Amino acid sequence: MELFKVDVLGRDFLAVAQELVLLSFALGVLLLGVILKGDRRRYTGYVALFGYVLAFLPLLGAIGRGYEAFSGMVVLDPFSLFFKVLILVVGFLVVLLSLDYTSREGIAFGEYYALVLLASAGMMLMAGAAHLVTLFLGLEIMSIAIYALAGIMREDARSVEAAFKYFLLGAFASGFLLYGMALTYASTGALHLREIEGVLAQKAWLTSFPLVLVGLGLLLVGFGFKLALVPFHMWTPDVYEGAPTSITAFMATGVKAAAFAGLLRVFFTALPALEGHWRELLWVLAVATMTLGNLVALRQEDVKRMLAYSSIAHAGYIMVGFVAATELGRAAVLFYLFAYAFMNIGAFAVVALLGRRGAPNTLLEDYAGVGFKHPLLAVAMAVFLFSLAGVPPTAGFMAKFYVFSAAVKAGYYWLAVLGVLNSAVAAYYYLRVMVYMYFREPKEGLQTGYPSFAGAVAILIALWGVFQLGIMPSDFLALAQRSVQVF
Repeated sequence: MELFKVDVLGRDFLAVAQELVLLSFALGVLLLGVILKGDRRRYTGYVALFGYVLAFLPLLGAIGRGYEAFSGMVVLDPFSLFFKVLILVVGFLVVLLSLDYTSREGIAFGEYYALVLLASAGMMLMAGAAHLVTLFLGLEIMSIAIYALAGIMREDARSVEAAFKYFLLGAFASGFLLYGMALTYASTGALHLREIEGVLAQKAWLTSFPLVLVGLGLLLVGFGFKLALVPFHMWTPDVYEGAPTSITAFMATGVKAAAFAGLLRVFFTALPALEGHWRELLWVLAVATMTLGNLVALRQEDVKRMLAYSSIAHAGYIMVGFVAATELGRAAVLFYLFAYAFMNIGAFAVVALLGRRGAPNTLLEDYAGVGFKHPLLAVAMAVFLFSLAGVPPTAGFMAKFYVFSAAVKAGYYWLAVLGVLNSAVAAYYYLRVMVYMYFREPKEGLQTGYPSFAGAVAILIALWGVFQLGIMPSDFLALAQRSVQVF
């Protein structure tokens, strides 16, 4: 009996091994930040980087497993493993980018890296949640850490403003999400995702019960905020612009991935019986999100704000695969999130490296002549922008191809057509940056570029990911399809 208890306990901890590793390193980094003084605090970044590498090791023992842990609160399955790998890759690249960036901006504190590690742990908990309480716990761990990171540049008024806006709107969104969970529990009597599915399947009348539908709407509002779906996107441009560039990259990729993991888990595990209600609503949200994001991005003169609205538009593209609701559609969502992580972190890494302390150089005018002053950075930026626009042979092209193909096969022809038209519109503002880099004279006296070996490595890894997923996508799509077979 004792051996059985030990085995069960070991299985439980294996299900959250990555989260435990990151939490342990977060505490260690926080302690080191107190002990180390002055410039030595930047070494906490290398410790955090090692934490992400070490967190990959428990994944080797989890491959091929599938079970619930901690009395059904957490699940270890191919879907959660996929997102844990994605979040570890995102966290690793963000910390790598941050090593020199934080020293330049004077924010190389232990708490910076501790908060990044904590946010990553919260994201993983969301991906592996099999219970609404676990999902909300992971969401709040992630959100509180991101609120603090957005305002960590305490002497920058824009950073403080970004954190304040994000905190206030995020608190309201969390309230909507929690209220939606409460109404779902009140109508079904269950919090476990599989149990909710069972109740709705047995009691078909509940699928049109007002309490259930209101709960569904509130859940959509909560997730819509984290995904920056229209009309819950208002916070995105100001927060992305004001936050440190490395954290903006983290929010645009890691937070979005975790939110989509939670959305997929809840809607396809707990609420498939309500598909007739949420499918058409999400169709409208997908079109509104990609259209507004692209149209407003056309008018932006700041590259970070342009990438913020681009992020909104890409959330709309990803929703196309979600609306298709087929196995290919769900797999396309996973593929898109991984591709988007590489191209978006790469783009923000270039933005970070072209800036200087006190002069972020994020206006389009600041990019004039960059193609000749910093040719390698300009080429890298061009590749990432081409990928964001969906130009072959990049990862962005294959990602859009898969989500639009899934929509066509599911019969959503107009949704696919609108997605393609939006992609054509988006090409304008991506190409506009390249026009400034290669066909405009640089401003006199403007200094751009900050040497960063770690940042250059992050860009090279991102470039590898963009071309790897663009040229040889089939194996990765097959992995994504195996990951979504749990639904």
